[in-house]
Amino acid sequence: RTLRYVPESSQDKIIADEDVFETLLKTFKALFINNFSRQADILAVLPEVKCQYLELLTVEQKRSKVNSCNHQSQHVSSPEEVLFNTLGFTVNRDRSSLASAGTGVFVTRGFVPKGTVVSMYPGTVYRKHEPIFFQSLGNPFIFRCIDGVLIDGNDKGLSRSVYRSCSRRDQLGPFQMSDESWLTATPQNPLAVGQYVNNCSHEKAANVCYQEFDVPGHFPVELKQYLPNIVYSHDMESHLRCVVLVTLRDIKQGEELFSNYYTVVS
Repeated sequence: RTLRYVPESSQDKIIADEDVFETLLKTFKALFINNFSRQADILAVLPEVKCQYLELLTVEQKRSKVNSCNHQSQHVSSPEEVLFNTLGFTVNRDRSSLASAGTGVFVTRGFVPKGTVVSMYPGTVYRKHEPIFFQSLGNPFIFRCIDGVLIDGNDKGLSRSVYRSCSRRDQLGPFQMSDESWLTATPQNPLAVGQYVNNCSHEKAANVCYQEFDVPGHFPVELKQYLPNIVYSHDMESHLRCVVLVTLRDIKQGEELFSNYYTVVS
């Protein structure tokens, strides 16, 4: 894993941005509703949004009524369970099937159809001329976007500290503008493990591809707490850059994800 080289004419749209947006929206809404009791501070300042989520929660409770005898308190599922119920699969980190590759990412449950967002690449987003030198030393988790934007997906050391600092800087009252939990062993957004997807090899062909996605301005503010990316510069006016991994073929339970379009830059 190292910086990828992409010719200027490259394009990486495997699926439409609208499809990426809808997948993230669907997943994040399910995570929000699953942890509804902890969203009180946010909903207190968004009464109209609260009504919408209460309707969704009612539908969800009716759906799960058969599986629960206790209707007085909400049952909180694990993020992986929410992902499975929403998209039909779960992904998790584990030891790679490639020798000496360290950690990899596997489909641990369910089935992932071709053209599906299966993971996200978390980290701090740097523009071309922003200081990333010390964070990049010996760092195998620097992702280079087509336009030269860099994403530092390292969850340890200086990179970890920078991300946390930027994340807390951007918090607005009860609104978290990003997710810090991907820095831990238990991310609240279960898709945020894409930095551990290994590069393909002669033995293991690529089954996922990176796709850049700029978060639109109308992205719901209450759901930004699940975005595993933050900009390094606070005054950055452009949309937040995210990178998702999209499946190139159907992927079954137990398969490891292997990425495409990573090339050594000398």
